[in-house]
Amino acid sequence: MSKEKPDFSKLKALFINCTLKKSPRKSHTRGLMDVSMNIMKSEGVEVDVLRLVDFDVPVGVQPDMTKEGFDKDDWPDIYKKVDAANILVIGTPIWLGERSSIATKLIERLYAMSGMQNDKGQYMYYGKAGGCIITGNEDGVKHCAMGMLYALQHLGYSIPPQADAGWIGEVGPGPSYLDEEADAKNNDFTNRNTTFMTYNLLHLAKILKENNGYPAYGNSRAAWDDGTRWNFENPEYR
Repeated sequence: MSKEKPDFSKLKALFINCTLKKSPRKSHTRGLMDVSMNIMKSEGVEVDVLRLVDFDVPVGVQPDMTKEGFDKDDWPDIYKKVDAANILVIGTPIWLGERSSIATKLIERLYAMSGMQNDKGQYMYYGKAGGCIITGNEDGVKHCAMGMLYALQHLGYSIPPQADAGWIGEVGPGPSYLDEEADAKNNDFTNRNTTFMTYNLLHLAKILKENNGYPAYGNSRAAWDDGTRWNFENPEYR
């Protein structure tokens, strides 16, 4: 087993907290996100974090919703951070067994940019790694993770092994992640999964960055539109 310590210092990560609470109100989701963020910072990664609810981001699936009748849209500026990051981690609380409405809005706005292309003619999120962090005091961690990780990979993000982490207390009303009586910070299962998720994201993002993402052979929208079909052909049905 190699004991050489990887160098992650050239990576950038963006954490987007989809809590329903505006800053500076305490966010339990941010509490668990901090665990992952602190690991990345200790590994020399440039880390940024924001709460989407703090910004004027309308619903919609267009790159700039001011062109669709909304007075203001902060999404184009937020997208610059998304585009600059090698890693995107979405954090969300669970409400009624589902990710928050803010998380759904984030995914919709990410989707609005998915038709854009990089310099290889691939979709813009190719070559980036994605994961998610979930908190709550009701069931639904895996359900929320399935939906968000599916959405990220469908848009072009690469998903490493065990790309989600979460904490839930006893099902029903009860303490949340940062509440002292929850003792959540000492939960070995959550701490292990959050650590593994973080390093898996770092390893995958490093591999992708060092290899300039994916080769464009077989997946370039620009090449497809120009008529390239590689080894594709419609089968002959008999």
